[in-house]
Order: sequence, then C-alpha cells, then structure tokens
Amino acid sequence: YRRSGAGGGGGSAPRTVEDIFKDYRARRNAIHRALTHDVEEFYAQCDPEKENLCLYGYANEAWEVALPAEEVPTELPEPALGINFARDGMKRSDWLALVAVHSDSWLVSVAFYYAARLTRNDRKRLFGMMNDLPTVYEVISGMRQSKERDRSGAYSRGAATTTCRK
Repeated sequence: YRRSGAGGGGGSAPRTVEDIFKDYRARRNAIHRALTHDVEEFYAQCDPEKENLCLYGYANEAWEVALPAEEVPTELPEPALGINFARDGMKRSDWLALVAVHSDSWLVSVAFYYAARLTRNDRKRLFGMMNDLPTVYEVISGMRQSKERDRSGAYSRGAATTTCRK
C-alpha cells in the first residue's frame, strides 16, 4: 500500500480469505484504537484548519491521520475525505461515531477490493467472518448487538417491522 513507510506494511496484497480477513481485522483494530485508546491524539491531529484529512488503518495495526493519496487511481480505495472539518461543529461523541461509520465503510471496501478475485463462496465466507466482529461504529456507540438476536430472532424470519420517524 502507498504508505508502506508510514506503517502500511509494504508486503504483497492478501489473496486468501484468511489473509484478507487478517488484514481487515488489523486495520479495524488500528482504527478502533485511534477512536478509543488514542482518542486524544487522534482528536488533536484532526485540526479543522488543515486540508482534507483521512484516517488510515494499516495491516500492522498502526493508524495515521494524513492527506489522501495524490496518484489517480489510487492503489487501494481511499477512506473518507475531510474527517477533520466537522470536528468542531458536532458533539465529540457524534463526530467520533461519524468517523467510525465512514471507517467501517472503508474497511469493507478495502477487504472486498482484495476479494475481487475470490469465488462467490469465498467472498461469502469472508463477509461472514467480517460480520462476526462488531463494527467500529457498534463498539464506539455501544450498539453491539447480540448474536442470539441477529441469528435466531424475528429479523432472520422477516417478521420484524421498522417504523421511520422524522
């Protein structure tokens, strides 16, 4: 990956389900740490006065706040651009949750970029492995769902109804 000198790992792209999942989990752990354990450092690096910044998680579990790649097309999908701009305009917890949601999307994007050459069944297995972990958003917001309800509840039988409120 383009930032191999900054914690990117610099190794070859993962090719098996297990290797892609290991890469996904390491990147997820890095982002999780940035948004929890290292949150003060992360918050300070996201200065709204700076240019469009992104949060990167790497396969060696390091994280970095940096400008996006300059080359087009990029080697990998890029994370959300401009995470620093909304920092001072929102409640801190809401801003961290927003960064978490965008980071989850990026993590899935990178994993499925690597998974493009896998078979249908292997992609399905990879998604299942990824889905067994809570998302960064679920951890940050405390919305971790129980496996019991997800797998055996009314949702899997199609009996759940959702009410939309504005």
